[in-house]
Amino acid sequence: MKKWKTLLTAGLLAVSLTACGTGTSKGEKATENKNDKTITVGASANPHALILEKVKPILEKEGYTLEIQIFDDYVLPNTALDGGELDANFFQHEPYLNDFNKKKGTDLVAVQKVHIEPLGIYSKNLKDLKDLKEGVEITIPLDSSNGSRALKLLAKAGLFEVPDKETVSVADITKNTKNFKISEVEAKQLSKTLPDVALSVINSNYALEAGLNPVKDSLFIENSDSPYANIIVVKKGHENDEKIKALNKAITSEEIKKYINDEFKGAVVPAF
Repeated sequence: MKKWKTLLTAGLLAVSLTACGTGTSKGEKATENKNDKTITVGASANPHALILEKVKPILEKEGYTLEIQIFDDYVLPNTALDGGELDANFFQHEPYLNDFNKKKGTDLVAVQKVHIEPLGIYSKNLKDLKDLKEGVEITIPLDSSNGSRALKLLAKAGLFEVPDKETVSVADITKNTKNFKISEVEAKQLSKTLPDVALSVINSNYALEAGLNPVKDSLFIENSDSPYANIIVVKKGHENDEKIKALNKAITSEEIKKYINDEFKGAVVPAF
């Protein structure tokens, strides 16, 4: 069995076990008091939590304390927010949020666009997509929104064709003349598949965590006008909480825009 497939199984088990213990007292019912001065935000480690660390001192000047809870998957930050353990989260784009709400019956809403993480196509052994051999394996994100996004990027790179519609799946692929095999893998495991596959389409936050530079290391990358901006999300009914307004204002300040541009050098792009 390929090493990344073993890791995927272990990762799914870990997520399952973690989900059973998310009700910690520290963040429990964070959204109940709309007027308190503590803002608890769930985020992916890189770049979301890094950006939030720079937001902390800006909020402190306004009398708020920002608490950051780091998550390493794309499900628990939303379930924790829905359960009232967080005031907001910051890790996803709107198509993923819409798909999550539809599938899970949650009522979470986007309140602020922050940045774009261009999705990239990576390879450990190839230097050019023209060198792809017939029948090789390509891994893409398992979730339907990022999976669709990945398939559209691969099609844009000329590997095959997909229909022009909002969401596409592997079953929609047409004119796959080289018979590429597309495997869907949990997003955080994609970088681990690189030794075993020809290509992997990886979200920038996980590429950064794996030591990959999206601008320098990707063979093909989304344009900066990608519609997949990462967003601040809250539970419906809390959009106008004063502390959420303060968070939105701080994270879209000129200071944060400069930090994103200087720190990530195109791997992460401001969307405000």
